[in-house]
Amino acid sequence: MPKNPVVTIVDDDDLVRDSTVDLVTAMDLTAVAFPSAIDFLNSGRLHDTGCLIADVQMPGMTGIELHDHLRGSGNVIPTILITAYPDEGDRSRALRAGVACYLAKPLRFSDLFTCIHQAFGPGEERGEHTGENHG
Repeated sequence: MPKNPVVTIVDDDDLVRDSTVDLVTAMDLTAVAFPSAIDFLNSGRLHDTGCLIADVQMPGMTGIELHDHLRGSGNVIPTILITAYPDEGDRSRALRAGVACYLAKPLRFSDLFTCIHQAFGPGEERGEHTGENHG
């Protein structure tokens, strides 16, 4: 894992955003959070982000659109998509697009921990953990 990895969280829901920050900081990682993809893109934090956690459904730019935008501009950041409405088609499309993980809300600490360590891990193998929460 990088020396001081920053995990950036982008979610328009204040409660989810704050609780995700709490989960990440409980892993002894630095977390920064934004209410929208545009706020993140305009923040100046792009280049110190080692892992991105983004909501699938957000106004303006969705999590997958943010991931695609970053990749298209040459900023390949390991991305974890989170959603309150898991859909197998969306999950498959996201993993094919290079997203590290696709997790259903509410997030489980163990799933998020696994995905973040996978994102920062050697080789950054994508798609191994689908993170479908059942229960």
